[in-house]
Amino acid sequence: MAGPLARSRADYDCLMKLLLIGDSGVGKSCLLLRFSDGSFTTSFITTIGIDFKIRNVELDGKRIKLQIWDTAGQERFRTITTAYYRGAMGILLVYDVTDESSFNNIRNWIRNIERHASDNVNKILVGNKADMDDSKRAVPSSQGQALADEYGIKFFETSAKTNQNVEEVFFSIAKDIQQRLANSDSRATSAGIKINQSDKTNGGTGQAAAPRSACCSS
Repeated sequence: MAGPLARSRADYDCLMKLLLIGDSGVGKSCLLLRFSDGSFTTSFITTIGIDFKIRNVELDGKRIKLQIWDTAGQERFRTITTAYYRGAMGILLVYDVTDESSFNNIRNWIRNIERHASDNVNKILVGNKADMDDSKRAVPSSQGQALADEYGIKFFETSAKTNQNVEEVFFSIAKDIQQRLANSDSRATSAGIKINQSDKTNGGTGQAAAPRSACCSS
């Protein structure tokens, strides 16, 4: 009889861990609440340390469980949250389009990623609070796009309040992760075939180990 773990794994084909990082007050928690629960609140509650939510989605016929971690932006919690970088498969860098300092600090957050996260982690830049009046905007869309282009990552402007691009940004990074895992699995399979062919050419009898499949590959 299957145990609880086996039953839970049967509910999805792939588990993806995503991380939301950025300065305090940029709307990370609101984005997560909008995406996971479809709701929005104007009440500002500072995230203490780290929190997470789950949402199951379907991508290209695969059942994906998104485990999304919301980190605290304050410096005093930085030592706690850096421990969560390593296992992240995708990281959303969030700034507030009405707060230039939060945008300028994106470079610091990217340095943290380079220092603590895996080398192949997927990243995406998110300018939140895009619903705000233009008179309050401090960071033009073109500036956000330029920074994203500099680092070779995708860029979205979102609004947790109006739900602008919230679904799109999470689905986009999930699809990028899925593609990366599929490509990795394909390369591993090709390497396994080459090893087997080389072994046969040399007249050997050893068998190459079967490559481990990525959870999201087809």
